Amino acid sequence: MWTSPISRGFFLLLLLGTVVNVTTYTSGAANEEQVVVALAEDRIQMKVPVSWVRKQPRVKIIELEFSIPKVEDDQRDGRLTMMAAGGSLQQNVNRWLGQFRDARPKKDVGGNVAQRLKAGGKTIHLVDISGTYQDRRGPFAPPTSREGYRMLGAIIETAKLGQTLYFCKFYGPQTTVAANEKSFMQMLESLKIAE
Repeated sequence: MWTSPISRGFFLLLLLGTVVNVTTYTSGAANEEQVVVALAEDRIQMKVPVSWVRKQPRVKIIELEFSIPKVEDDQRDGRLTMMAAGGSLQQNVNRWLGQFRDARPKKDVGGNVAQRLKAGGKTIHLVDISGTYQDRRGPFAPPTSREGYRMLGAIIETAKLGQTLYFCKFYGPQTTVAANEKSFMQMLESLKIAE
């Protein structure tokens, strides 16, 4: 959980038409610069580490995409995508499970794959899946199998914005995902949605 922000000076950045503010936040034992990113026509805001590199989304349905630098001996960077989509919670969880050839989801004590939590006063459903990820360049492209991958997926309830669900999907080599799990959770904790 962040303590109060410590200003290191404010810098304005232009990210695909979104003005953001760079501020240093104390998160755990280390200081880490964060960038505020805006989604859904600036009605959803979250903070991400400046080390996460903003990329042009692979497909038009994705609103924001980040490359998360690989760690240790991992061969590839992690990938974070953010987008709105339809369908029920269960349909989307099933879709994510189907993206793994040998899905091993973490389950809560009740046996549920999607763990429910609150952030920014909103309900978020968190999914944590490991296995062989079937990576695709687009929805109809043939898959490339990526063994030893992990996905952290957040499904945010945003009914008041006219879109029922909003998705943050972070996947990559297990070591890279584990090294960035705390930052991913802090990103979710920073969630603000305009009413």
